[in-house]
Amino acid sequence: MPNRVAVLSDIHAVLPALEAVLAEPDVRDAERIVLTGDIAYGPQPTQVMDLLTGLGDRAVWIRGNADRELVEYRRGTRTTIPDPIAPFAADSLRDEQVDFLERLPTSRTLPVEGLGQVLFCHATPRDDEEVVLVDSAAGRWAEVLAGVAPAVGTVVCGHTHMPFTRLATGRLVVNPGSVGMPYGRPGAHWALLGPGVELRRTPLDVPAAVARVAAESAYEQAAEWADYFLAARATEADAFAVFAPRDGRERLSGG
Repeated sequence: MPNRVAVLSDIHAVLPALEAVLAEPDVRDAERIVLTGDIAYGPQPTQVMDLLTGLGDRAVWIRGNADRELVEYRRGTRTTIPDPIAPFAADSLRDEQVDFLERLPTSRTLPVEGLGQVLFCHATPRDDEEVVLVDSAAGRWAEVLAGVAPAVGTVVCGHTHMPFTRLATGRLVVNPGSVGMPYGRPGAHWALLGPGVELRRTPLDVPAAVARVAAESAYEQAAEWADYFLAARATEADAFAVFAPRDGRERLSGG
């Protein structure tokens, strides 16, 4: 049973942010590094995939909705993706990287010292793009966690790029936030599990990281993309305004 597990979510193919987190002593010392999806959808997909596959068996991979969309685009089952960086990322990946992403599971359950059985997923255990937020209604949480095994006491999810912990249906729910596309405040957000739960943030030199992404990515708008996301120009209020209508709160409140 691992004593320490680092959780990295929503890396979105930002190499400087990923490198900064992997350099953290607690990440270097962690027995497992769990990647909870949305890994390659961004400006440096091949570089990020190469770095992570180099971790070998320490890395535990989970596919996110954005990774699924890249695979679908490359396979021809999806002809468009609204975000203009997505076709670039999909076309940049090598064939074996697309195959690798396609094979990834959508959830994993691992024992963690002090926490017991922990379920890791991208959005919710039952769906890779459902929205649940720290203030989602208890009824909403009951819906999305209904199929989780009774032995699971902690659920770790990503997708909304905002870190939080809360109790829901008697379980601890953890969202580590985003490594590469933070909302609300700059920095690469992640979590450390075992024996408790710690939400962490690795500070970044944002101008330097933006300059690196711009210099090392073939995406034409890489500088603008990196400046917007690494500087967290999307606030938590902006994110809640987009996500809140998608978590069923009006239905559950009778509105």
